[in-house]
Amino acid sequence: MIRSELVQKLAQENPDLSMQTIDKIVDLVFKSVVDRLASGGRVELRGFGAFTTRGRDARVGRNPRTGEEVSVPAKRVPHFKPGKEMRERLNANGES
Repeated sequence: MIRSELVQKLAQENPDLSMQTIDKIVDLVFKSVVDRLASGGRVELRGFGAFTTRGRDARVGRNPRTGEEVSVPAKRVPHFKPGKEMRERLNANGES
């Protein structure tokens, strides 16, 4: 599912809200998650999962085109851990 499909699904389930309102809500939710992670926080959505960040150490990589060594700086990367309810639904052996 892509962002526009999410907005469309929400619009179908909430006909009393305008597309612009739904679009703003989706933007606000995504922005809030990113802002919280950028500040080093954690975002937990009960029944869905938790978003956190993890550190990656600096390393020496290689340019795949030239084979030249390239210094890759340390960085933070997003990490998602699915919640119990999501794991159970995904592993329900084909049951819906």
